[in-house]
Amino acid sequence: MRIRRTLGTRLATTAWLLLAAGALVAAPVAAAPAGLPHNDLAGQTIKIVSSLPRTGSSKGQTDTVVNSILMCLEEANYQVNGATIQYTDMDDATAAKGAWDAAKEAENANAAAADPDVMLYIGTFNSGAAKVAIPILNQAGPLAMISPANTYPGLTKPGKGEANEPDVYYPTGIRNYTRVVPADDLQGAVGANWAKELGATKVYVLDDTELYGHGIAVVFANTAQKIGLTVAAGPEGIDTKATDYRALATKIRDTGADMVYFGGITQNNAGKLWKDIKSVAPNMKMMGPDGIFEQAFLDDAGDAAEGTYITFGGVPPDKLTGKGADWYQRYKAKYGSEPEAYAAYGYEACKVGLDAISRANVKDRRAIRDALFATQNYDGVLGTWSFDENGDTTLTTMSGSQVQGGKFVFQKMIAAS
Repeated sequence: MRIRRTLGTRLATTAWLLLAAGALVAAPVAAAPAGLPHNDLAGQTIKIVSSLPRTGSSKGQTDTVVNSILMCLEEANYQVNGATIQYTDMDDATAAKGAWDAAKEAENANAAAADPDVMLYIGTFNSGAAKVAIPILNQAGPLAMISPANTYPGLTKPGKGEANEPDVYYPTGIRNYTRVVPADDLQGAVGANWAKELGATKVYVLDDTELYGHGIAVVFANTAQKIGLTVAAGPEGIDTKATDYRALATKIRDTGADMVYFGGITQNNAGKLWKDIKSVAPNMKMMGPDGIFEQAFLDDAGDAAEGTYITFGGVPPDKLTGKGADWYQRYKAKYGSEPEAYAAYGYEACKVGLDAISRANVKDRRAIRDALFATQNYDGVLGTWSFDENGDTTLTTMSGSQVQGGKFVFQKMIAAS
């Protein structure tokens, strides 16, 4: 049985310890703060951390996510039910790798788990990093985790990943991981259907061999076959450190494929891949998921990015409505720049996390986890949504964009079935 200790109980214990240590006067026992029933937050310090790749080419994207978290906390005046919030922006990337690193993510997760004041972990950005962090945080309370960007289905959905997923990530048997973006079992299928709409008939499927990239490539390829597209090959993993993909590009061209789909992230050499494919097959249609929906991809691929189709498991910032449109205008006014794709999702993750802490109304990891999973009909910048029993959002609306004139240009909203 777990007994919740109130502020009064802790002070009473302190008083007893002072007397036991020979203090002349016992410390006074304070009554519980008024205004909130059983409030264990007033006067407390609650720490929130985020773990995102803050080094390398992902930094442009995660800068806007962190900006949005800071907006959320500033609007709350760094307070929740009388508790003071302290925020730490943790980096799970290394300069040597230029991208997220498993050892660094494990270090971040262990540091958060060991700090009894940490009540919320916002992250990760990459699905592979989530695979590292979830089991560590699961055994620490469990500590509630909310991702603004992870999309690999196997993190949450039975039968959508490897045979032992997702249970392998939850050694306590209690779910502690949530995400505010739809998973790739939806996005990969949306991409394949859009490819068919665009006139593709034969697709060559590549991936970067990471959890996220390979997972979404598998969904795309399987869906493509089901809807009548020919899959020329793949999913085929690329060497992400290669300096030349022209031999691969020639092989792709010679299959007669009219579209290449790449499941992966910018940081795994997507720009170079695009350049070499376009140099060999300039008329090849190219498509990728939200892992390349960032300025860094446009910078790396240059002119070769032109015409690329991109799916995003959500809504671009400038297409949000209602509270989302208001947030978008406030972000631009505050920072003087456009937010990247996941900025609104970082803001929503922070807001719903604060809401869960407020509803739990106690500095207790399990209680906050329970409140987070109980989120229903949340009216936020992404619309009105809930978490299901797996920790997934009930939102399913996605979008498609195309690179035109060196920019991502919105094409259509796509409702996943």
